[in-house]
Amino acid sequence: MDQLLAQLGELLLGAIPTIILMVLLYGIYTVLVHRPLVQVLAERRGKTEGAIEKARADIAAAEARTAEYEQRLREARLAVFKNQEARRQQALQARAAALAEARGAAQAQVEQARVGIEKDKSVAQSGLQAEAGRLASEIIRTVLQRATAPAGGQ
Repeated sequence: MDQLLAQLGELLLGAIPTIILMVLLYGIYTVLVHRPLVQVLAERRGKTEGAIEKARADIAAAEARTAEYEQRLREARLAVFKNQEARRQQALQARAAALAEARGAAQAQVEQARVGIEKDKSVAQSGLQAEAGRLASEIIRTVLQRATAPAGGQ
């Protein structure tokens, strides 16, 4: 058993350089490969996540601009509709005013025509009365002449 322990001690003593070499190799690997690789991967992940976050922020900004554009478009349409409605109301008012003016002018013409017709009627009635009086006088004279002519001629 002593021999076994001695062999084991020699084996361990022979493994010390290998262990030191492995620890040294692990340290060199950690310093030269692992840490830069972890840093590169972290930087890559940061850039990827940063790009994703930037893309999300850009999407949110685009959505905000789209919403603002749509709001402005709705406001512009509303302004156009209000403007059209105002113009339509003005046109209706102008039409109503023109119609009222035309009605007034037509009413004035009708009144003038009535007055003219009344004057013509008065003149015609006066003329007819004078003519009727003249005709009546002529008829009476003619009748009286005939009535007196046979009585005086027989």
